[in-house]
Amino acid sequence: MSLELQQVSTVVDGHTHIYPLDMALKPNSLTVLLGATQAGKTSLMRVMAGLDKPSKGRLLFDGEDVTGRSVRERNIAMVYQQFINYPSMSVFDNIASPLKLAGRDTAASITQRVNDMADRLHISQFLQRLPAELSGGQQQRVALARALIKAAPLTLLDEPLVNLDYKLREELREELTAVFDVGNSTIVYATTEPGEALLLGGHTAVMYEGKLLQYGPTNEVFQRPMNVQVATAFSDPPMNVLSATSTDGVLDLGSAITIRIAQYNKASGPVSVGLRANAVTLDQGTDGVALAARVELSEISGSDTFIHLSTALGPLVAQVSGVQHMQLGSQTNVYLQPKRTFVFDKAGNLSHAPHNNA
Repeated sequence: MSLELQQVSTVVDGHTHIYPLDMALKPNSLTVLLGATQAGKTSLMRVMAGLDKPSKGRLLFDGEDVTGRSVRERNIAMVYQQFINYPSMSVFDNIASPLKLAGRDTAASITQRVNDMADRLHISQFLQRLPAELSGGQQQRVALARALIKAAPLTLLDEPLVNLDYKLREELREELTAVFDVGNSTIVYATTEPGEALLLGGHTAVMYEGKLLQYGPTNEVFQRPMNVQVATAFSDPPMNVLSATSTDGVLDLGSAITIRIAQYNKASGPVSVGLRANAVTLDQGTDGVALAARVELSEISGSDTFIHLSTALGPLVAQVSGVQHMQLGSQTNVYLQPKRTFVFDKAGNLSHAPHNNA
């Protein structure tokens, strides 16, 4: 099912929750709503679901105006941050409930579909248990299975993994990606995590305080953020942004630090330089620009280490592979990598993006 939003906005008690926006979602596509808390992701999903009516604008399902239709008339599935299951029903009956309610499947078909979905989400061994007998991660899988088995034309997932621990989130992301690939539903998935958006792929809509900043294929939005705000939102940790002056392709960051970017010859004047954490390295490489730094914090996260630094240019965060034990307060050199450098003009709009950045 295609979903089109035309100049949709919501205002509640004089406060704008969603500013006018346009989006067009193709049938069976995956769209990630990416943004911090209070970005407007849940508000937008509630409008898509029919739980809230937009103050202005229209919603079209397969070209048909459904703006005034209630959630019951839209045939959608939705999963919230906090999983909701029927406590007195077995896992099997929880998952089967949408199929039984629809009344279109035989008992044998329902059993087969429940077993298939349980296999995909690795909860087959729990089908005869009650939700209270399961862990939080297992209960969330049940809630996801119930939503996905419905095979609704539109499935809305509002940060479904946010309350799970790191390991469970990683496992479920992989499982969900596989389920999405074989499904026939248009998926909208909200998250605060840029890494999750990259893993899921599809399209990404970057939101900030109710505004849609950029919408497009996920890799394109990540590699070519249209402005500083998008670049910062679509980086974890947020992109390092430094003030500079551009002159004939040379970026002067002050403190005798300059970066020369090949084939960058935009007009001279004040600019902002953007460096994701992986563009600030401990190894010089072929053309890294040295910068003296003081280690303020060394943070190990999974297989990477994030090093928080103070420098003459301001605070920076560097990302290095593996576990790096850095002594707090120690002095070190880090290297700014020109080939991974973004440049934004005086207004904050993208002026230069590196090729094949990651």
